[in-house]
Amino acid sequence: QVQLVESGGGLVQAGGSLRLSCAASGRTFSSYALGWFRQAPDKEREFVAAINWSGATTYFGYSVEGRFAISRDNTKNTVYLQMNRLKPEDTAVYYCAAGGIAAISEYEYDYWGQGTQVTVSS
Repeated sequence: QVQLVESGGGLVQAGGSLRLSCAASGRTFSSYALGWFRQAPDKEREFVAAINWSGATTYFGYSVEGRFAISRDNTKNTVYLQMNRLKPEDTAVYYCAAGGIAAISEYEYDYWGQGTQVTVSS
């Protein structure tokens, strides 16, 4: 069992940056792949980024590639999402998730956090 708690969301102007954190409980954190997803009002959940258990492999959604970075610190049981050059269309609730493999599909993830709101003003 893994419990995930996101933090770091907030209001930022377009062009700014935010760093989201997701802290996990459980001693097996380093064995899980982690992903970030987001969901805007009246839209489907969208893949943002994923990282494998070691941090050696990462994936990004098309709309964020080149602007966002994902990293993890297995000594702190934490995964990060660094978001740069934010746009109003990045406004959404951001969720972190843990699963067996780093994947684009939300169905590959077994555990989910409650989400943190990110709002980008124009």
